[in-house]
Amino acid sequence: MSDGRWELKAISREGVAAALQKAHRYRILNDPTAAESICLDVLAVDPENAEALVTHVLAITDQFPHGHSTDLRRADEAAGRITDPYRNAYYRGVICERWANGILDRGAPRAGEMAYEWIEKALGHFERAEALRPAGNDEAILRWNTCVRLLGRHPEVRPVDAEAWEPSLE
Repeated sequence: MSDGRWELKAISREGVAAALQKAHRYRILNDPTAAESICLDVLAVDPENAEALVTHVLAITDQFPHGHSTDLRRADEAAGRITDPYRNAYYRGVICERWANGILDRGAPRAGEMAYEWIEKALGHFERAEALRPAGNDEAILRWNTCVRLLGRHPEVRPVDAEAWEPSLE
């Protein structure tokens, strides 16, 4: 992790709550790398901390506009540590939705078709989350509706047209 001269230091268990407040603050300040680092520090001393696990997932997805596939893998691994079935399904949906938005923001060739696949995955996760949700918790429905509205606003976000598809000559 370092060149041997610098080592990570552990935070105290008593400092977890304050550290999580700082992680939230860094997300608000659009510094997801710092927020993620803080979450990793919290998880090092409290590996099952539900708030840290969720904040960690969100801090990673905040980095999606840069589009590194390692971010997607890290987010998926972090979500895999969320043990509550509802929250796991919900945050996996958030990961897929945010990855789709990142694809659209970057505007790569065939971005609409790639984003569609991720929106479709997000909708599947949100549908599972809706079935598992606690009474009165409509988060998954709100995210579902956001995805459906995205599809309505962006006509380029559509499934691959198998008949029109031509393989690249490269």
